[in-house]
Amino acid sequence: MFRGVNTLNLDAKGRMAVPSKYRDSLQSQCAGQLVVTVDRSDACLLLYPLPEWEEIERKLVRLGNLNNQARRLQRLLIGHATEVEMDNNGRILLPPPLREFANLDKRIALTGQGNKFEIWDEPTWASERDSWVADNNTDEALSAELESLSL
Repeated sequence: MFRGVNTLNLDAKGRMAVPSKYRDSLQSQCAGQLVVTVDRSDACLLLYPLPEWEEIERKLVRLGNLNNQARRLQRLLIGHATEVEMDNNGRILLPPPLREFANLDKRIALTGQGNKFEIWDEPTWASERDSWVADNNTDEALSAELESLSL
């Protein structure tokens, strides 16, 4: 289970060091084999342990490609999916096209999302987070599923 926000630096080659608190889990879960792809709705990247990604990929492939929305989703997620591997120092290389998609430069935010991570440009993350907090104060109706959560 991945949770929390970590601010990190990308090095000159575009590598990020996975925080040490996640490394053992990733080594045991997937031997450091990960998949990074684009998010379909936000300017961030999604980082999955390989077994988690393979499950999602199977579901995406089963959608077929006759439906335009399904095809777009496949093109974005599968088309950008890139396998990456943690090196001996716990670093992964984020490919240049994916860094460009998410506007990643030097400072990034790695946010745990349960079965995956999101990788954000740190200023974008801060701005979006503040926007979500402000929007949370609206009187917009919650779905029944969200209403049932007790926080």
